[in-house]
Amino acid sequence: MTQLSEKIFNEKMNQAVVHEALRWYLASRRQGTHSALTRAEVSGGGKKPWKQKGTGRARAGSNRSPLWRKGGVIFPPKPRDYSYALPKKMRKLALRIVLSELNRDGKVRLIESFTLPEAKARAGAKFLADLKAGGNVIILMGAENPAFERGVRNLAGVTVVLIDDINVYNLAKADWLLLDAVALGQLKERMA
Repeated sequence: MTQLSEKIFNEKMNQAVVHEALRWYLASRRQGTHSALTRAEVSGGGKKPWKQKGTGRARAGSNRSPLWRKGGVIFPPKPRDYSYALPKKMRKLALRIVLSELNRDGKVRLIESFTLPEAKARAGAKFLADLKAGGNVIILMGAENPAFERGVRNLAGVTVVLIDDINVYNLAKADWLLLDAVALGQLKERMA
């Protein structure tokens, strides 16, 4: 049986790096489509509601002032991109740290091959029960396996991920990581 690589699964814990990688990932996922109107964009206004002096009321220049009902928003959110660049070495380090923590907790299982007797959720549940893997389970695959994916995709807490789609966020939430020899080989290549 293939052994887990010391280079990938034996990294020292560094919370600052993992935290920064999580912030980067979550910021990149934000849509940033929020929008509200300023006083210049709200419909209406244009005419001074009443004369400046002599009425006893407060001076007003527009009925679309932010202080008024139906007025614009003072510093409104506008569509923007929240993503920012994180060094590739830092991303890889964060991934190694999270993988190492899972390994230290004994939550990484190397599977010979992901096969089920039938592509049913019942068979997938039995497969995980035999491994005693519960909670949030990440199944890391080297290549697509539609029959196996069909058997586990509807199980609560199970996420099937190809090696290219693995990220710190999913791994940080995971209770178990199951991977096969192909995925392990590709993981070594990716981390090199």
